[in-house]
Amino acid sequence: MMDSSDTESRPLMRRGTFLGVPPASAAQPGQIAVLGLPFDCGTHATRIGSRQGPASFRAMSSEVRPFYPPLADIDPRAGNRVVDLGDVDVVASAIGPSLAAMEHAVLDIVRADAVPLCVGGDGTVTLPVLRALSKRYPELVLVHIDAHTDAYPGEDVNTGTTFTRAAAEGLIDTRRSFHIGARGTMPVGGAYDHTRALGYRLISGDDVRRRGPAAIAAEVREVVGNRPVHLSFDMDYFDPSAAPGVATPTWGGPQVAEVFDLLHGLRGLDLVGVDINTLSPPHDVQGMAAMLAGHVAVIALHLVQLGQAEHRLNAGHRQNGGTRP
Repeated sequence: MMDSSDTESRPLMRRGTFLGVPPASAAQPGQIAVLGLPFDCGTHATRIGSRQGPASFRAMSSEVRPFYPPLADIDPRAGNRVVDLGDVDVVASAIGPSLAAMEHAVLDIVRADAVPLCVGGDGTVTLPVLRALSKRYPELVLVHIDAHTDAYPGEDVNTGTTFTRAAAEGLIDTRRSFHIGARGTMPVGGAYDHTRALGYRLISGDDVRRRGPAAIAAEVREVVGNRPVHLSFDMDYFDPSAAPGVATPTWGGPQVAEVFDLLHGLRGLDLVGVDINTLSPPHDVQGMAAMLAGHVAVIALHLVQLGQAEHRLNAGHRQNGGTRP
């Protein structure tokens, strides 16, 4: 695989903006930068299409509104706090060069002391995001909300091994990192045991349903503490009745209000990165999943800004590597 240090960033392609925020060629300190990652491995047997996710996400954001009183009755875009950098120029199925290009683009945002809000793309896109963030935040932890752990056995890079590779590369502290919501049928046996053997904390979908979103979120906040966090949200965490346009629909998932309750409970985390992935427009119905992804993004904008207010660090500390207590 091509290392990010061995290649230049590929240009960004323009496809409109999310929620009408200003387009920009680069992020500024303190901003949240929306970045499209229109990549998929092209190996799914029947549901290729996540490469079209960022375009649909932006198009359907016209149906989403910025104010969100359950968290904060403010417009998170105010003061030019949010910009849209367009899409990274990648080639679907060209894994090595595409992952390197995505890592470069995210690293540019991180080096600007801004927060990337990335939209995919299949579940593979989280790996280059973590590679970039880990260079700035050596104590990075992961909160992954998904119907699948994506931490299956294997050495290759694909949607099922994203977090296996992240653990092997030491990109995150797995002991404080969570996989939340795994459920349904599996392609291989022993997947949950493998995830736990990597050090991750696995909370199954059954556990979420039994304990409730508030209790799960409280556990996450307690374990994570003040560490810098990347939130990875896979749209197939929703039940397919609410989000049909995903790459791997998995029945038995939570309804929308329960998912929002879980996200609300993450208030106070120091979110230094977010990605929303696995949106697949060719399988969407009336843009339902894309519009729902926009709603998740609005919640994320508020969570990031609330976390910044609570965990604000002086510029000198950030310049010294971004490590947290």
